[in-house]
Amino acid sequence: MGKDWHELISQPRYDVLLEEDVWVSMRDGVRLCIDIYRPRAEGRFPALISFSWYGKDSQKLPTSPEYRISDMPRGNGGHECGEQGYFVPRGYVQVIPDVRGVGKSEGEYTIDWAKDGYDLIEWITKQPWSNGNVGMAGMSAFAWAQYFVAAEQPPGLKAIFPFEGLTDRYRHHHYHGGIFNHYFQLRMPSLIPQRRRPPPASFKEFPKEELERKIKELQNNLDIQCTPFLYLITQAPELNPVTFDMLIHPFDGPFYQRISAYPRLKDIVVPSYLGGRWNGWAIHLPGAFDAYQNVGTPKENRKLLLIPAAHYYGMHRPFHEVQDVCIRWYDHWLKGIDTGIMDEPPILILVQGTNTWRYENEWPLPATQWTKFFLRADNKLSTDPPNAKEASQQFVSDPWADPTQGRPPRAVYQTEPLPENLEVTGPIALYWYAAIESQGIKARTWRSDHVEALEPATNDTDWYLKVYDVDTDSSFRCVAEGWLKASHYEVDESKSLPYAPYHPHKRSVPIEPGEVILYASDLRMTSNVFLAGHKIRLEISAQDQMQAIWYHLPHMDTVKHRIYSEESRPSYLLLPVIPKGYRGAGEPAFLPVGPFDYPIFTRGR
Repeated sequence: MGKDWHELISQPRYDVLLEEDVWVSMRDGVRLCIDIYRPRAEGRFPALISFSWYGKDSQKLPTSPEYRISDMPRGNGGHECGEQGYFVPRGYVQVIPDVRGVGKSEGEYTIDWAKDGYDLIEWITKQPWSNGNVGMAGMSAFAWAQYFVAAEQPPGLKAIFPFEGLTDRYRHHHYHGGIFNHYFQLRMPSLIPQRRRPPPASFKEFPKEELERKIKELQNNLDIQCTPFLYLITQAPELNPVTFDMLIHPFDGPFYQRISAYPRLKDIVVPSYLGGRWNGWAIHLPGAFDAYQNVGTPKENRKLLLIPAAHYYGMHRPFHEVQDVCIRWYDHWLKGIDTGIMDEPPILILVQGTNTWRYENEWPLPATQWTKFFLRADNKLSTDPPNAKEASQQFVSDPWADPTQGRPPRAVYQTEPLPENLEVTGPIALYWYAAIESQGIKARTWRSDHVEALEPATNDTDWYLKVYDVDTDSSFRCVAEGWLKASHYEVDESKSLPYAPYHPHKRSVPIEPGEVILYASDLRMTSNVFLAGHKIRLEISAQDQMQAIWYHLPHMDTVKHRIYSEESRPSYLLLPVIPKGYRGAGEPAFLPVGPFDYPIFTRGR
C-alpha cells in the first residue's frame, strides 16, 4: 500500500503575517481594501483569493475552539473563506478583499465581481511574495464568486475549488419549484457591511408606472398580506433591496440569469474541483452537479466530491471539513507537487446508510436501474403498478399552522420493510396525478371585530416533497427533498430528462378546481443505502416547516388536495436503484476527508 496522501501534501511550517487594509486600484479607478495573510518568511508563494459580500473583517473574528455548526443568533454563518491559520502555515498566501461598496472598499455595491476578481488576481501575480499562481478558496458565497471570476479567464488563475456553490439563483435558492424561499433573504441586510445601501435594481429596470403596478399587486396578494415582514418591504423597499427585487421577479428570466453562474460555466476552463453536501437540497447541492457537468474545463481536469452533513444548516463554520482536499488540489496545480489526486477517478461520494466512500467515473451511474415505486392505496409504496380503481389520498392544508410545531397535513406512502439492503444513488423524480380545490381562509381584519372568510384569488397550492429512510424503530432520516408550485407545473420537454423534469417558470397556469393534473418534479440527488428492515417513505404536503434558515412563503388558502394513482393514471416515484454487489470505480485506500458528523435518525411520528 502506498503512502497516505495526507503525508504528501504541504505540512504547516510557517507563522502567519497579516497585512491589513492594503489598497488596490481596479481598472475603473475604484480601490478595494484587502487583507493579506502570508507566510512570515522570504520567498514566493502561491495565493488563494476569497471573494464574498460578507466583508473581510468578519473572516477574522473569533470562532468556537471546536468546529461547530454555524450559530445563526450570533451571525457567524458568513465565516466561510476557510481558515487562514490552516492555509498560510502550509505555504499559501490568502487574500481576502472587501468587495466594492462593502466594508472599507470604494465604489457602489454590485454582486458581479468578475472584473474586479480578474484585476485583483493579476495584481497578486505581480507582488514580490507571489509565485504567479493563484487559486480561489471558500464555500457558499465564496464558491459562487469563483464561477464568475473564473469565467473571466484571468491568466494568473490556475485552478478553482468552488465547494458548496449554487449555479441557478432562481431554482437553487430564491424560488424552489416556483415557491418563494424568503426567510434567509430577510437576514441579508445585516450580513453585508455596506456603507451605503443601493436602491433595488428593480427601480432602474421598470418604468415608474409599471413598478407601482407590480408593488400594488404584491400588496394585494394574500400571501404577502399575511407575512408582515414581506408586506413592510413592499412599502419601504430600501429596507431590504434584495428581497424586494426577488418579490418583484416571481418568474425566471433575464434578472436571474444575470446573477446566476450557469450561463457562464462554459467559459470556465481552468481545473475545477466541485462539491457539496448531500442534504444541501435547499441551496448548493444541484449547483455542484450542474457545474461538474457543464464547465468548459477538460473532463480530465474536473473533480466532484459529495460529503455528509448531520445538520440541515450545513457544514461547520469556519469552513474546514475539506481543507485537506483543497490543499491537495492546489499543491498539484499551484505548487507542482505530485499528491496523487489526478491518478484517482473523478467522482468521490459518501454513500449514506452504510457511510462508505466510493469512487465513480460518471454521473448518473451507468449501472443505474431506474425503478418506479408506485403510489398505492392504503398508504403503500410498491414496485407493483396500481389496479384499475384504487382509492385516492386526501388532505387539507392549514394556512395558519405554526411552522415550528408538529408536522403538516400530508399524504404518506411507504414500502413494506425491505428484505435486503437497497442502494439508491442518483437524481430522483416524482410524477403524480392530483386535483386541488381552494377553500379560502378565515382571518380577523380591521373591517370587523369578528373573523371573516376571505376568498382565494386563484386556485393554487404549493407541493412539498420528501423521501425518508425509516428505521426499524420508526425513527427517520430525510434523504431527498423537492418543491413545486402547482401553477408552475408546465414542463419543457426539450430540456427535461425522465429523472429531471425541467420547469421554465415563466408564468402561472390557471388550474380549475377539481381538475386532475399530472405534476412532475425532481427531488434533487441522493446516495443512500436503505438497510434491510428499513422502509422507504414518501411524504407529500402543502406547507413548509422551519428548517434552519430555510422557510418558504406560506400559501394562505385552505386547500383540499386529492392524489390519484390507478391503472390509467399511475403516480410513481422514480428511484435510481443500484444493483446489488455494485462497487463503482473502487474505494479510497485512505480516509479521504473529514472528520464528519454523519446524519442521524430522528424520533417522531
